[in-house]
Amino acid sequence: MSRQTGMGDALVRARRRLTVVSAPETAQGQRVAFVVLLAVIALALLINVAASAVVVPVLALVVPVVFGGFLLPPELLVAELTSTIVAMIVEATSVVPGAVRPASYVVLVIVAVIALQQSVDRERLGLSAGRGEAMLLELRDRLQLQSKLPPLPTGWHAETQQESAGGASFGGDFFVAARTDNEKMLELVLVDVSGKGIEAGSRALLVSGALGGLLGSVPPQRFLAAANDYLCRQRWVDGFATALHVAIDLTSGMYRVTSAGHPPAVHYAGGSGRWELIEPDGVVLGVEPDARFGVAEGELRPYDALLLYTDGLVETPGRDLALGIDRLLGAAERLIPRGFDGGAKRLFDDVSPEGRDDRALLLLWRT
Repeated sequence: MSRQTGMGDALVRARRRLTVVSAPETAQGQRVAFVVLLAVIALALLINVAASAVVVPVLALVVPVVFGGFLLPPELLVAELTSTIVAMIVEATSVVPGAVRPASYVVLVIVAVIALQQSVDRERLGLSAGRGEAMLLELRDRLQLQSKLPPLPTGWHAETQQESAGGASFGGDFFVAARTDNEKMLELVLVDVSGKGIEAGSRALLVSGALGGLLGSVPPQRFLAAANDYLCRQRWVDGFATALHVAIDLTSGMYRVTSAGHPPAVHYAGGSGRWELIEPDGVVLGVEPDARFGVAEGELRPYDALLLYTDGLVETPGRDLALGIDRLLGAAERLIPRGFDGGAKRLFDDVSPEGRDDRALLLLWRT
């Protein structure tokens, strides 16, 4: 996580704590906030009337409107906006004729529309001031927590990298992982939910929670079928997902890869020094109730590696997907002389397209 991202999260959390304390959660609190904001508007007007001059700038009346957008329900905000317009008209006609320029009314209208839209959205969602931002932050934290890999036994190593489209904090590409079968097996699921960035975030949270509950609850060979049943029951419009499920015996190194329309995994064989595609065919999740999924099996020996990724890492508009995969394999070749430590980030930096889509990568290897 970058320093700027960490500072941004700290500011959002601080604002969340502030709004928990100060936001008017009840109707009485909203009425108190309304009275206070009207008093501020009236005070600014009285100061200018008493001085027969524009002591308080006319555009200062925009400030209570901004706060009203955060604190008031739509009906009280409309009343505050009406009071603000009346105050500006009084100043323009009674205090200093011509003191309110037409541009001031334009600014007020723009700010009022934004504030009213914010108030309406918050009222529709039943959220207090600042709570929407806090929910997005909690959503991002939950997805990251569910994508955290469990501790691995000696000789096994794994790294992940994720980024969302447009620099959003979360998106539709995620991992779910667990140690199952009395800790003897590692199950990994890499999922790419339809959509990108924030648009796919809430859907990704639901799917990741469901898949996390399925890990260890159903046999590995039934996992994608159970996941497909879940997505089909949701009846989402365009609510499909591609996925790779990998079950690895941490004692023998034997693995089973099951694909639901996902880009192929890659196996590096330390003995031959070659990267080989694992290309089981399969239907994407959430489209066909009785979908069939491609299966491939292999063995991860010491000094071998397994690479999983989403199409956002290798797909470029107007170019064949195979070219992107070849580029990824070329970057993976350059990891071999230096070893796989830190390799996930190096691969991500070498081949990741610039912010066009959500993207994720997992590198697992043995020593």
